Amino acid sequence: MNITIREIQPKDNAAMAVILKTSLEEFGLNIPGTAYFDESTNHLYESFRVSGSKYYVAEQGNEILGGVGLYPSNGLPEDTVELVKMYLGSAHRGKGLGKILMQKCIALAEELGYKNIYLESMPELSAAVSAYEKLGFKLLDKQIGNTGHYSCSIWMLYTIGSR
Repeated sequence: MNITIREIQPKDNAAMAVILKTSLEEFGLNIPGTAYFDESTNHLYESFRVSGSKYYVAEQGNEILGGVGLYPSNGLPEDTVELVKMYLGSAHRGKGLGKILMQKCIALAEELGYKNIYLESMPELSAAVSAYEKLGFKLLDKQIGNTGHYSCSIWMLYTIGSR
């Protein structure tokens, strides 16, 4: 499985938009209040030019398999960054690639000096939620920050150095 994990490039925008939208459609989550309708979905490279943010893609040959990012979302405490837009093409799920991508983000968050990583998800994405829990993310009883993803009803927090 010769896979490269690298920072997103402008040429990756279209492939990641397809992966993200197709993934949400698969689970019936192509609804308002999700990343499906985020303006940034079609322009991930440009969206992750913000200080304190980074987006990684997994690539095999010339095929983009998926990606994940860190973003200092509005309203989060200064020591907290959000894990965002974690999506893999359906053929590439359940093989450990998501874990590798998340571990890359955890290492980056620590390197950038963050103390916590926040994420939002939905019950329909139970396999992802389970993967987050295995990595050490804990369920929260309410949203923090102001992500605009009002359809998300699962909120989780990872404390760096807690494992």
